[in-house]
Amino acid sequence: MKVLVPIKRVIDANVKVRVKADKTGVELTNVKMAMNPFCEIAVEEACRMKEAGTASEIIAVSAGGAQAQETIRTALAMGADRGVLIQSDMALEPLGIAKLLKAVVEKESAELVIMGKQAIDGDNNQTGQMLAALLGWAQGTFVSRIKVEDGTVKATREVDGGLETVALKSPCVLTVDLRLNQPRYASLPNIMKAKKKPIETVTPEDLGVDASPRLTVVQVVEPASRKAGVIVASAAELVEKLKNEAKVI
Repeated sequence: MKVLVPIKRVIDANVKVRVKADKTGVELTNVKMAMNPFCEIAVEEACRMKEAGTASEIIAVSAGGAQAQETIRTALAMGADRGVLIQSDMALEPLGIAKLLKAVVEKESAELVIMGKQAIDGDNNQTGQMLAALLGWAQGTFVSRIKVEDGTVKATREVDGGLETVALKSPCVLTVDLRLNQPRYASLPNIMKAKKKPIETVTPEDLGVDASPRLTVVQVVEPASRKAGVIVASAAELVEKLKNEAKVI
C-alpha cells in the first residue's frame, strides 16, 4: 500500500506568535519554524505501518515556499521514502491545497492518505475533508487508532460522546488526532540519510491546478488582554457580579 502524507511548515509550537506592525499577518522573519505537530503524528503512523509491513512506500508532500524542503527532510529523516514539494509563494487556502493534493494522489496512485486533522496556524480543519470529497474516497476524521487488515481500514474516531470505530474500504483519507501516537525523534544517521533521499519539485501549473486564493485578509490583530480575576466572598456576591458586571446572566 502506497501511503501519501501531507505535511505543513508552521511556526514552532513553543514560539510566541507576534502580529506584524502593519497588521497584515503574523511575523515570520527570524522565527523558528517546524513541522505541524499533527503532521508529525501522521508521519509517525505511516512509518509504523511500513515497519509492520502494511505500507510499501511513504511519500511526504508539502505545499509552500522553497523553505518547505526543510520540513520534508524532517519527514524523510523520520522514515518517509521520498518527498514532493509543490512550490508556490501564494497564500494557499484549504481548498487550493486539497486540489493540489488530489493531483499528487492521482499522479502517484496512492492508496491511503494520512494527514493531521488541522494545522496549528490556521486551525481550519478542512483540507482532509475537502480532499476526500474531491477524490470521492471514504474518510475517517479525528482518528486516535488505526488498524489495517484485508484492505479494510478500521479507524477509531474521537467524537463528542466518546469513541467511534468505523470500517473504511481502501483507498481512503484519514485525519489524525493527538492521541494516535508519540512521534519519534530523528536519529543523526537517519538525518544524514535523509539528505540523499529524493525530493521532487513541482508547481501548481505543472499539476494543472488553479490554487489562487479566494479570500482576502483584511486585518490581523492580537486578542484583547484578559483582566485579572477577583476573589469573591460568597455565592451571592458571585451572582451579583455575573449579573451586573459581566452581564452574562
